[in-house]
Amino acid sequence: MTQKEIIRETILPSRTVRYAINRLKEEEILMERFYFIDSRQSLYEIKRPVNKLLAV
Repeated sequence: MTQKEIIRETILPSRTVRYAINRLKEEEILMERFYFIDSRQSLYEIKRPVNKLLAV
């Protein structure tokens, strides 16, 4: 999903979503990819496996 799609789906403020994305990337839970359709945006997806999250 793009940041805009995350904001639209979660109904959270953009600042909150940016903060969450940065934290999840720091924890290596979220992966950022290039968005070919619009190079000004990035695509975000959860890294697999999620077992690391469940072990905490």
